[in-house]
Amino acid sequence: MIDFSLPPELAELQARVRSFIVGEIIPLEEDPRARGDHVDDGFRRYLNAIARKAGLLAPQAERRWGGLGLSHLARAVVFEEAGYSPLGPVAMHLHAPDEGNMHLLETVATEEQKQHWLKPLAGGEIRSAFLMTEPDGGAGADPDNLRTTARRDGTNFVINGRKWLITGGHGAALYIIMARMAEEDGATMFLADADTPGIERVREISTMAGGFTGGHAEVKLENVRVGSDAVLGEVGKGFAYAQVRLVPARLTHCMRWLGAARRAHDIAAAYARQRWAFGARLVEHQGVGFQLADNEIDLHMARLAIWHVAWLLDRGERANAASSMVKVFCSEAEYRVADRALQVLGGLGVTTDTRVEAIFRGIRAFRIYDGPSEVHRWALARRIARTDRAVGGARGN
Repeated sequence: MIDFSLPPELAELQARVRSFIVGEIIPLEEDPRARGDHVDDGFRRYLNAIARKAGLLAPQAERRWGGLGLSHLARAVVFEEAGYSPLGPVAMHLHAPDEGNMHLLETVATEEQKQHWLKPLAGGEIRSAFLMTEPDGGAGADPDNLRTTARRDGTNFVINGRKWLITGGHGAALYIIMARMAEEDGATMFLADADTPGIERVREISTMAGGFTGGHAEVKLENVRVGSDAVLGEVGKGFAYAQVRLVPARLTHCMRWLGAARRAHDIAAAYARQRWAFGARLVEHQGVGFQLADNEIDLHMARLAIWHVAWLLDRGERANAASSMVKVFCSEAEYRVADRALQVLGGLGVTTDTRVEAIFRGIRAFRIYDGPSEVHRWALARRIARTDRAVGGARGN
């Protein structure tokens, strides 16, 4: 029999994080420094200090950088609890894009690059941004459309291009820039100080998804000159490194938004238990009770799917296809949960009196970023087309 129970030490950590979020972070959600759609960077530092005192800052980072060195499965448990509050991932420094960038640096960066960039990043001293997405038909769901270029100039590289929807772009100290090599095949990642000459933050892009420190920026790169020590990993291997970052990042998004969806469900369920209409509590009407039952089904199945892929990653398996499946399933299941929760709340659901409308907006955006559901389905369909399962031949017998 498969045992799905958590080991005692992980169950204890889960309870510890849950207590931290409910007792110390949720009471701060109305702080004006959260600014509604975006979290003020000074407030982020304040939240980080609270998490650091609790021993919960960047728990996913290796212990040498001050984290807890959590496995992927342990992250699934902890990140869900953190996501129960929109400020939880910010406080615990496991929000996108910093969490994914830490993983990328831990995996690919040189020791010198880790000391220079990863150490302060893991400690919450700085923030980072990942510059891959481009406007005007450039890289997005299809990274092969990458238009930003890097050309060699002696021992240096000169980068030109334009990026947009760069999460955390305003106020980040580190930019990880994806560029196509002008003289050779492949893409390369570069580490650059955000204040490097030639880097211009053109504007902040308003989106439906709030809660991100530094918002979403459009960035212009004009003759940005960096040295050979700025290359992350090897020249020409940028797309491979992108998968190193994106495969687990898809999963951690699912983890955090699972916590948010659970929060929306809990709010709706509590309301349905105490609100009376047509002679009974709302929860006793099938139209409402069945929606809440479906929520619990979606939450449970999303959690199992996340845990399964986390287990695969902990075993060292690539899990590219599995992460695509889970990203599609979880983003859509968690969206259904938020949608039903809003519906159960009725008029209250469309107001800002509860967190549900913000959770609904955020999860709706999650169905787009890190690859729209349609792109992941297309990739899975291509994989099916290439697979000869040798079952019944061409006639399907």
